[in-house]
Amino acid sequence: MDKFDFKREFKEVYSPPAKDFSLTEIPPFRYLAVDGKGDPGTAQEFSDAVSALYPLAYTLKMTGKKNGGPDFVVGPMSATWRSKDKSAFVTGDRDNWEWTVMLPLPDWITDEQIAEARESVAARKNPAALSLVCAMTLNEGLCIQILYRGPYVDEAPVLARMHNEFMPEHGLDFNGDHHEIYLSDPGRTAPEKLKTILRQPVRRIS
Repeated sequence: MDKFDFKREFKEVYSPPAKDFSLTEIPPFRYLAVDGKGDPGTAQEFSDAVSALYPLAYTLKMTGKKNGGPDFVVGPMSATWRSKDKSAFVTGDRDNWEWTVMLPLPDWITDEQIAEARESVAARKNPAALSLVCAMTLNEGLCIQILYRGPYVDEAPVLARMHNEFMPEHGLDFNGDHHEIYLSDPGRTAPEKLKTILRQPVRRIS
């Protein structure tokens, strides 16, 4: 049996165009998640969150496979971002961003499996944020998406067009947190070649 791969199974969700914004209905997804606050480039909280999520996800993958269960590709990391001031994402006021960093979970993973995997990871390396990891379901519904290429810190002009041009022109309003899906490994990819899906849940107002 082929490994379950989120990007293959949900091509429309993970393959938006790069030139134009698109409207896509996003189905509910379950995630391993950690909440925090601060600039992702400098906040220790963000680094700790990532360092807890990956060992837990890979332990779930390998334990399930060892026990004869279905195998899966660990999906791309993503994060939702929120701020009391919506303009913070355009102005780049990153220190006041609140976030939830996430890895997608296949539907068959149970809470019991997560608890067992957490104990296994704690026994081996016990990352600082391991106790903060929870399972959550995110149901975003109708969303604007675009594939952005370039450094994370240079996203603001694209988001400004999304918020100030595309949304008003199409009678749309905010309906959830700004969401970014990271398709590239920043440790192995030049900043100008990074690929990120920029997503905004919306609702129709006209």
